[in-house]
Amino acid sequence: MGAEIIELPPADDLTLDAVYAHDASLATDFGLILMNPGKTNRVPEARHHGLLAPVLGKITSPATTEAGDMVWLDAHTLLVGNGYRTNSAGIQQMRALLAPHDLQVLAAPLPYGPGPAACLHLMSLISLLDEQTALVDLPWLAVETVELLKARGYRFVEIDASERDTLACNVLSLGKQRLLAIDENHKTNRRLRDAGFDVRTFPGSEICINGSGGPTCLTRPLLRG
Repeated sequence: MGAEIIELPPADDLTLDAVYAHDASLATDFGLILMNPGKTNRVPEARHHGLLAPVLGKITSPATTEAGDMVWLDAHTLLVGNGYRTNSAGIQQMRALLAPHDLQVLAAPLPYGPGPAACLHLMSLISLLDEQTALVDLPWLAVETVELLKARGYRFVEIDASERDTLACNVLSLGKQRLLAIDENHKTNRRLRDAGFDVRTFPGSEICINGSGGPTCLTRPLLRG
């Protein structure tokens, strides 16, 4: 698709979770924000991300944040899931870092779902496919989040509920109506194609489904054209 790929080198303090590179930092126009993950073995990942690009700031304890809970609604608005991986203190620190740059941070409450031991991010429930379309797990989104998206003019493509546990909502937008998705989610992928998207797939039973991290989780976009 023409993307430049940067590989994060191995290190002794990184665990297998580090392959889900999306979570440890958030890219902004003003530098990276280094996260303080709610899963403790992932905390060292942020320091390694800080070697890849200029750093705007970092989240510190008792705040916790994971970028899988963060969705840019537009160039000036960041929607952040409030749950077990990103707490209220983390959202407040994000606001403090971004407010001087005229960037707004909105909180989105997350459901209890499978409980605190599971990996449930905001991006487990929503993937933005373009500036006007969102792939959603609608029954699991909070009413206020749904109403916010509708007020901003988003149209929804709903996942097939039978594919929730195989990460059907985890789809990576590559621009120009092109998407990267997990091959096993045939019903949801068909819905995306019917909605006019060019869906490319790869087999994800091991690295994605077993590890609870889909194609968005496996990438940390640093710069998008």
